Amino acid sequence: MKTLYIGFFFLAICWTTFGQAHKSMELFQQISRLDSAMFHAYNQRDMPTFKQFFTSDLEWFQDNGGLLQYETVISNFQNIFNRDYVLTRKLVPGTLEVHPIKDYGAIHIGRHTFSHVENGKLEVGEFKFLMIWKNDQGHWKISRVVSYDH
Repeated sequence: MKTLYIGFFFLAICWTTFGQAHKSMELFQQISRLDSAMFHAYNQRDMPTFKQFFTSDLEWFQDNGGLLQYETVISNFQNIFNRDYVLTRKLVPGTLEVHPIKDYGAIHIGRHTFSHVENGKLEVGEFKFLMIWKNDQGHWKISRVVSYDH
């Protein structure tokens, strides 16, 4: 009988661990898809689509720019989109981390590169980021950004 209880206990632990890992993988895939879609819009200079990824109460913390609010962030991106050269973002492979936030959404951490050609020379910068995604009944939007290591 003792062996039976130990067996059930072991199965319960395995099932719980499997369930948590499955949920974590689903969340990782969800945020990964959102990251790709958001930066596809960015790389295409599609402002109407791009700005839909952010909450209206967005707070953007930039190590070299301070705290920025939604309107300033959108205006800054529009200025980038209006430049003569195309600035392209790519996620650095293997750097994406996703962690759940209970009853709110997810933390999205990684590194990305931004590149453009200026004066005939390819310019590339790699930076770190942390984003907080809010899940509002299945509608995911970024509410906080920390952009650093510039």
